[in-house]
Amino acid sequence: MKLGSAFYRRDDVVLISRELLGKVLCTDIDGVVTRAVITETEAYAGHIDRASHAYGGRRTKRTEPMYAEGGIAYVYLCYGIHHLFNVVTSCSDTPHAVLIRAGQPLAGEEIMLQRRKKKAIDKTLLAGPGSLAQAMGITTALTGTSLQDGPIWIEDHGTRVHDEEFSTGPRVGVDYAGEDAALPYRFILAPR
Repeated sequence: MKLGSAFYRRDDVVLISRELLGKVLCTDIDGVVTRAVITETEAYAGHIDRASHAYGGRRTKRTEPMYAEGGIAYVYLCYGIHHLFNVVTSCSDTPHAVLIRAGQPLAGEEIMLQRRKKKAIDKTLLAGPGSLAQAMGITTALTGTSLQDGPIWIEDHGTRVHDEEFSTGPRVGVDYAGEDAALPYRFILAPR
């Protein structure tokens, strides 16, 4: 079942990030559907989070989707090559987002392999946010699209993730954020 808008429009981005573990990220790109179980996420708490693109109320053409009502895609380019997919959460003008960092393939593995230029499924296929987005066909062209009726959506397949099944830790690659870099906003699902 597709997650409804109420799931995304809650205030607690850290809780939403944790609750996205075990959910299923889906895309329909050029008529080809792919699905992956979300295994790693990172929360970014907008204005007050020095690791967020919207820290201090920063508002640019790139970050504008973060200021929309929760339930849309925020996709940005990292290092000029990696497209990174984020889920926008909370209400309008509260720029919270969850970076989807990794997954396990569930459907559409052939096209995932083609997109990643790989011959066989291995643990690196959907490891890392750039690899995940590439395999799922997600690019910056999809930033701002709805997770309700767009080409990207997230499903709940009834999997419940208990506290002992995941770990938390600091986010990756945000050392510039000072003390905020050490916040335990990264969630990692243990292999099943």
